[in-house]
Amino acid sequence: MTIRPTFLWGASTSAFQIEGAAHLDGRADSIWDVYLRAPGRVSHNDTAETACDHYHRYAADVALMRDLGLNAYRFSVAWPRLLPQGRGAANEAGLAFYDRLIDALLAAEIEPWLCLYHWDLPQALEALGGWQNRDIAGWFADYAALVARRYGDRVKRFATFNEPCVFTLFGYGLGWHAPGIADRAALHKAIHHVNLGHGRAVDVLRRDVAGASIGAIHNRQPCYPASDSAEDAAAALRLAAYWNDAFPFPQAFACYPPELQEAVAPYIAAGDMAQIARPVDWFGLNHYSPHYVKAGSNLMGASFGPPPAEVPRSAIGWPVVPEAFRDTLLDIHSRFRLPIYVLENGTAANDIVDASGSIQDDGRIGYLKAYTTAMEQAIAAGADVRGYFVWSLLDNFEWGAGYSQRFGIVYVDRATQRRIPKASARWYSNMIAAHRASDDPAGRHNRAEE
Repeated sequence: MTIRPTFLWGASTSAFQIEGAAHLDGRADSIWDVYLRAPGRVSHNDTAETACDHYHRYAADVALMRDLGLNAYRFSVAWPRLLPQGRGAANEAGLAFYDRLIDALLAAEIEPWLCLYHWDLPQALEALGGWQNRDIAGWFADYAALVARRYGDRVKRFATFNEPCVFTLFGYGLGWHAPGIADRAALHKAIHHVNLGHGRAVDVLRRDVAGASIGAIHNRQPCYPASDSAEDAAAALRLAAYWNDAFPFPQAFACYPPELQEAVAPYIAAGDMAQIARPVDWFGLNHYSPHYVKAGSNLMGASFGPPPAEVPRSAIGWPVVPEAFRDTLLDIHSRFRLPIYVLENGTAANDIVDASGSIQDDGRIGYLKAYTTAMEQAIAAGADVRGYFVWSLLDNFEWGAGYSQRFGIVYVDRATQRRIPKASARWYSNMIAAHRASDDPAGRHNRAEE
């Protein structure tokens, strides 16, 4: 076994995707609430008004995690629930919800991993320019301070952002996600201001939380040319700069990748790069599959192409290439020299409740087995990987796909909100128990058998 005894096995979710209670107890609109009101933007015009109703069912969800044997849970805090206007007066009812969630996690011996931002910017701040407005770095730091002072006595693990490459590129560059902007200048402003907000938030968390362990969560996928053409090869390099390097590079090395430097330069002020490159404690990785890239006419000159015919695909058409996961972990280790936590990995499937009331999701089990094996291979080759969090705990609202994609290891019945652990949940629980048993022969920490 290459997994260390202190390895964290967890699951991840995000506030907007599971909480629901969109207009209860003082929560105001996020950019996604507004974006979803325009018809045709999401599969079946789904909304997250109720989502998984985690706001009311969090205690049962924590009990599920405990029964599975998880020892860590990554969740996000909803900025518009805590600060309905994005700044100014805090909402006590929203703050109290996360008090209850954190206390329930600690009572279940599950370490809370708190992500400050998983895409749900308060609409009130978007009205002021959102991530295009340089002032947002300060607004984000103030929000981080509120979170740190309220929860820092119980939470020590903090992530600033989840997948900044996705919400900037899709939200401000290509117009596919909220707030639905497709503009070159908007994208590059957003990239720089998110990086600046990251650095400001790191300083605040260090100041206000004793023993804080801080990182950011990056979606990092190899970008392969879709063909042998020189045009596709160049396009793959351009997409890789935006997708893989636009945030980790300035945060680690105080510089943008060469492909982005000229576009971002007009928005960089004196001292910005030093402010962005604040020391962090770990590298958060989200990984699903490689990108196969072809030349395109968008602002990057690159488009997402289909994988080669011989590459296996998931139920939603994403390539299944576990060796790319192994290589990505080794590349991060080589480049950034930080402990790595895999904070999202998983797959969607066409899950169906059978006549016995069970969900036999063998495809997901195969994926998780292949990818966790690839992770062990990377660890054996020297990658400093210290945790793995499956995406996702629950079938949830999957952004543009609405509820048409089920990523959870726990099935959620949309009509009743009933939770049903899938076969993959049992597999994951048993794998965790097996690793623990190898380090703890007496089985003192094997919660799955309690």
